[in-house]
Amino acid sequence: MTNFESRLTAVTPAAVSVFRIVLGLLFTIRGTQKLFDWPIAAPVDIAFGSFPLWWAGVIELLAGVLILIGFVTRFAAFIASGQMAFAYFMTHQPKGLWPVENGGELPVVLCFGFLLLVFTGGGAYALDAMRAQPTRKRGRARTSVR
Repeated sequence: MTNFESRLTAVTPAAVSVFRIVLGLLFTIRGTQKLFDWPIAAPVDIAFGSFPLWWAGVIELLAGVLILIGFVTRFAAFIASGQMAFAYFMTHQPKGLWPVENGGELPVVLCFGFLLLVFTGGGAYALDAMRAQPTRKRGRARTSVR
């Protein structure tokens, strides 16, 4: 392994965290658009409780926030990946075979980005990483009273 490769390998956990934060933020904003018309209005009217768009917004908001902060990242990313696969096959795939033809590139990229997080986890800067550390590494060690 070259010096360059070893330096990149050393920062991989941080890079995974940046990737996770960006995907989580983008997903959260898609949810707020569907549920609250923020930061811009949704392209169609979405009635409260309507399937699938309103429920997609709920999943996007909740899973997006969990992924953004890195809490139960693998589970949230699994749900988000499945939702993007569902969105692709229900909305885009009937319009044509190829994502470039049917406008489904974003759902495909998000689906596989979230699938990657299922296997890599949240990275170094995630609440999951903090929870996984032994107590003595987070602060002072606990002592047992006998």
